[in-house]
Amino acid sequence: MANFLSKTHDAALTESLASSLEQRLEQFMHSMSSRALVMMENACQGREDVAMDLVQEAFISLHQKYPHKPITEWYPLFYTILNNKLMDWRRREARRSQRFGWLKVNPLADEDSDTLENIVDEQQVDPSEQVIGSATNEEILQAIQALPVRQQQAFMLRTWEGFDTATTAKVMDCSEGSVKTHYHRAIQTLKQRLAHLDER
Repeated sequence: MANFLSKTHDAALTESLASSLEQRLEQFMHSMSSRALVMMENACQGREDVAMDLVQEAFISLHQKYPHKPITEWYPLFYTILNNKLMDWRRREARRSQRFGWLKVNPLADEDSDTLENIVDEQQVDPSEQVIGSATNEEILQAIQALPVRQQQAFMLRTWEGFDTATTAKVMDCSEGSVKTHYHRAIQTLKQRLAHLDER
């Protein structure tokens, strides 16, 4: 009888923990999905279907591999997984382009190898103050979408998610110097592209 009660208690505890985990994941997904989708749509040239697939796959991987990590650790882990899935998609697109010759531009091309030296790590930036001015959301997203993907990632992870340079570098799987370069170039480009809004 005691053994049966113990098993019943264990089963109830397991079910409770699973329910709690599902609730944590659901809350996390609710808080992250819209921002992650915007980032992926920009990175996938507006391919909403691809963006949704990548985000869903990242959530599934997070749930399968890191279910018992604290939620605070889920944020960089999620974006690391998402970045890896994005890079895999870009590689597949590059191979497809090479095989059929449809695209002349290599979707993997970026300025990682051209790291600017001595860029000071810019502090957390409020895009509304530093870049955006009086821009509308649509204008901002169009300007961000026109950036190279690595610049998009650095900008969004630093400004939207509030990650520091070291965390952003881990997520993007590159050096801190590369993050500083991408972020600096993104800020400069966005300032130029949105400069006309200051005249309104």
